[in-house]
Amino acid sequence: MKIKTILVYKIDLPLREGSYSFSSGRSIKFYDSTIVRIETDQGLIGYGEVCPLGPAYLPAYAAGVRAGIAELGPHLIGLDPTQVGVVSRTMDRFLKGHPYVKSPIDMACWDILGQAAGVPISTLLGGCDGEAVQCYRAISLDLPERMAESVAGYRDEGYRRFQLKVGSDVSTDIARVAKVADGMKTDEVLVADANGGWLSHEALQIVHAIRDLDVYVEQPCLTYEENLTVRRQASQPFVLDESIDGIGALLRAHADRAMDAINIKISKFGGLTIARQVRDICVAAGIAMTIEDSGGSGIVTAAIAHLAHSTPERFRFNCSDCNSYLALEIAENAPHRVDGAIAAPTGAGLGVSPRLDLLGEAVVKIG
Repeated sequence: MKIKTILVYKIDLPLREGSYSFSSGRSIKFYDSTIVRIETDQGLIGYGEVCPLGPAYLPAYAAGVRAGIAELGPHLIGLDPTQVGVVSRTMDRFLKGHPYVKSPIDMACWDILGQAAGVPISTLLGGCDGEAVQCYRAISLDLPERMAESVAGYRDEGYRRFQLKVGSDVSTDIARVAKVADGMKTDEVLVADANGGWLSHEALQIVHAIRDLDVYVEQPCLTYEENLTVRRQASQPFVLDESIDGIGALLRAHADRAMDAINIKISKFGGLTIARQVRDICVAAGIAMTIEDSGGSGIVTAAIAHLAHSTPERFRFNCSDCNSYLALEIAENAPHRVDGAIAAPTGAGLGVSPRLDLLGEAVVKIG
């Protein structure tokens, strides 16, 4: 089997809440998502997706995806897409870095591999563990009272895990965490995620002020060194996200005992091939994981569900249902939350079918 054609689509996905805000004044009003379609000489077609959370979150931006694939794609024509490791290494050979560019291509290859094998991707990743995977809900940065109201509303939708966006001034962030923590139920989990928005002295003030609350602290500072300083003086369980951008960073952080859990964003590692390696290292090292991506539709959500559902349940800290943040669904048979949890699709490959009428014309065509 060979890759015959690579098609790239751009689609703007409206947000259910109208906007999404997080630390340092960052905000987006819609997802600028890129869909990749890989066609083979044997008629199998695979899909992948990547959707950066704006241009100022990770070192990734939406237009860069399309430009990167235009650069990289010609080197992939003729490769066997079911040889996912070979494709991954070929992408690294011809494009240094830029894992977010490679992620939708890698995802589409896994989709084809699953179809060729006649099984869901979750089977190829080890098999589903348990009935479903618990999802968290990110709560957009706002006034403390409004964030508490938002938590209550999403609790009514079945969520029991909440990621509170913080990362502004010290006093307001303390008030945000305290207000939401005051209304938490015994079976719920609360994470205060600063997305690197605090300086270390601010983070230390906050973790000491909320030390008696049942809350996890996630990525308080921008750099690894700052986070390690805070970690060593904090009593709360610690989660790292942006600082863990590769296997080397993970191994260093584990050696330093820098965190209790990490966030695995598929696109941050360049696709399912490397994300699976990170997942398996975490299982061997006893590190809990949130499995997610920075954004996207039901295509990304399906990939998340396959990786998360095939992860041993004990190591699953959280999971993201990205498509629940949207006011538009572009993929049929995509996972949807039931009682706060999602399950991996059961169809072969990703198990979802993009709505071609919504994708429009390809903006890049290779092959």
